[in-house]
Amino acid sequence: MNPPQPTKTFKVDHLPVKIYKDADSLGKAAALEARRIIQEAIDERNNANIILATGNSQLNFLESLRNLEDIEWSQVRVFHMDEYLGIDPKHPASFPLFLEQHFLNHVNVERFFPIPGQPLDLEQACQEYTNLLMEYPADLVAMGWGENGHIAFNDPPFAEFNDPKWVKLIELAEASRKQQVNEGHFETLDQVPQQALTLTIPALIAPKRILCIVPEKRKARAVQECLEKPVGEDRPGSILRTVSHAELYLDQESSSYLN
Repeated sequence: MNPPQPTKTFKVDHLPVKIYKDADSLGKAAALEARRIIQEAIDERNNANIILATGNSQLNFLESLRNLEDIEWSQVRVFHMDEYLGIDPKHPASFPLFLEQHFLNHVNVERFFPIPGQPLDLEQACQEYTNLLMEYPADLVAMGWGENGHIAFNDPPFAEFNDPKWVKLIELAEASRKQQVNEGHFETLDQVPQQALTLTIPALIAPKRILCIVPEKRKARAVQECLEKPVGEDRPGSILRTVSHAELYLDQESSSYLN
C-alpha cells in the first residue's frame, strides 16, 4: 500500500497535524504509521502493546489496519479505552464487542484485555486494569476526539490532566451521551448509560506514540477548539499540544473550521 500524502501539514505547539483529502486516505495513512510502530516494537522485544479506540470515526483506520498483511498480530496485545458501566457485553453499543466485530475477529492477536462493563468490584476492576497497563506499557495508542473534545470518556467538566488514577469510574457528559445516539449506538438518550469506566488522560498520553484520528464534519468544531483555543481541561483533546510523541490526522471535513 502506497502511503496517502497529506494535502497540508502544520504544527500547533508540539503537535504535528496532517490533513488528508478524505477519511479513507486518513485511515490508510494512520494504519501504515501504526504498522511501523508495531513492527518496531516487535523487532525490539518480540511483542507489542497497543490501545485502540472505538466509535464510527475509527472505522476507516481499523479496516485499513486489519487489512495490512505483514503485521505479526500473534505477538500483539490489544487494550482499549472505555466501557459503559452495567452494559451487557452483548449489547450492540458495547465497546469490546465493537472491537471484536470491526477488528479482533479479523486478526490473530495474542491477547485482548477488555475493560469490564459489569465488574463485581469496581475499585478492584480499575486497579487490575491499571496493573495490566503498567505491566505491558503501550507502544501505541490510537485515539480520537469526541464532539465535545473528549478523549476516551474524559469529558469536560470531569476531565483532569493530572488525574492521580489511570482507570476510573466517570460521569458521562450529556454531549457524549448524545453523540452515542447520533452515531446510532442507542435509539434514545435515556438508553445511554450515565457512567462508564475509562482510561484517564495520564494513561492515554503515557504510550510511546499517540496517533489521534479525527475525521468527519461533526468533529470540526472540536478540532477548531482543541487547536485554536488555549490548552485546557474544558477541551481535553488539547492536551496533545503539550506532548512531543503525538500526531493528529484530520480530513477535509474535520479541518474545515480551522483558520
